[in-house]
Amino acid sequence: MLPAEERNQIKKLMQQEIIPAIGCTEPISVALCTARACEVLAKRPVKIDVYLSANVIKNAMSVGIPGTGMMGLPISIALGALSGKPENGLELLKNITPEDVVNGKRFIDEGAVQIHLHSEISDKLYIEVQCCAGEDSSRVVIRGGHTHFSTIERNGELLYHDKDADAVTEDVKEQANRPLTFQTILDYACESPVNELSYILEAAEMNKKVSEESLLHSYGHNVARSMKNLNGRHIFGDNLHSRMVISTAGACDVRMDGSMMPVMSNSGSGNQGIAASMPIFTYAENEQVSEEKLVRALTLSGLLVIYMKQHLGILSAMCGCVVASTGSSCGITYLMGGSNQQIIFAAKNMIANITGMICDGAKPGCALKIASSVSTATLSAVMAMENEVVSSLEGIIDEDIDKTIRNMSLIGNGGMQETDRLVLDIMTTK
Repeated sequence: MLPAEERNQIKKLMQQEIIPAIGCTEPISVALCTARACEVLAKRPVKIDVYLSANVIKNAMSVGIPGTGMMGLPISIALGALSGKPENGLELLKNITPEDVVNGKRFIDEGAVQIHLHSEISDKLYIEVQCCAGEDSSRVVIRGGHTHFSTIERNGELLYHDKDADAVTEDVKEQANRPLTFQTILDYACESPVNELSYILEAAEMNKKVSEESLLHSYGHNVARSMKNLNGRHIFGDNLHSRMVISTAGACDVRMDGSMMPVMSNSGSGNQGIAASMPIFTYAENEQVSEEKLVRALTLSGLLVIYMKQHLGILSAMCGCVVASTGSSCGITYLMGGSNQQIIFAAKNMIANITGMICDGAKPGCALKIASSVSTATLSAVMAMENEVVSSLEGIIDEDIDKTIRNMSLIGNGGMQETDRLVLDIMTTK
């Protein structure tokens, strides 16, 4: 068993990265930055200029904003300015009213909101909000994390600045002083006292409520309802596999449509939190798995996602469902009685299969990718239980699982940079 100090460090990391969020995290993070800038300004702004990295724009263009019936950045900025409560973090829009939405639309119509691509910054997650009213101004920057304020200024006076945000890249910063390995994660999830891990159930239970909502009303592209309806049942059947896909894609349907229901996110993404928990939760319910095994499987999945995102980065050209479903596949393998080696097999099978799936922004269509990734996760787990694994003689798979994860991350970072630029160009010019 890992020493208590190391277990506490890992638990703190998980509690930092697995948090509730309402709405897609990129536009909500922009709203959060705007709300803080307006709070610093201490008056209603007349003009707001928002400077964003390309990846933030990509993930905020086409997603529903909770409680508005609208998509995209302008309304999230307006609501952050007029109604957002920065102390609520990524849940800052949870109490908005129809009147707030009307006021936000009016604010946009007045031309108060201007959005700019910050082409001179290398960070993938960079949000800068400048507000002004009369002779007063404020400037706030979120950088390196969806809730990490790195710079706060009022009337040109520096109130706060995190020098570390300038000195290191987000990827290095996220990995600093957090020595995770695949084996460390297995040891933590499988051997720690279960009472130290039970908090993870809150994540799954929160996401389950959102999943159940998807079958009650129409959301997004209704991926879950399509699978559950007559044609879907005829093709996919009503079985454990289809129920795992439906429960996971359904929660994504609801979230991407702009629901006010919170989800438990992982590493800055609600969809990652959903894909890392719902397949496992559904499997455990269907197979009547003990609560202890469920807790350990959820911990394994959630922590693996955090570990892989430390290498891949907060935002990347590769869809986050790749890492989230890899975590789920390992958790499913654990629930099926898999050994540590078979859990590693599941991870290798996943990385050999769907690495390279592009991220073309947050949107209702994300539920389709979630459905595909859950199906792949299930297949990878089943193969692992038969001791079938993609070998180190094939593609990017290495004999060492940690090196295999780094190989995947190299592709998602440097290898797909041109893909990322091309995707954004297509999205902004069509």
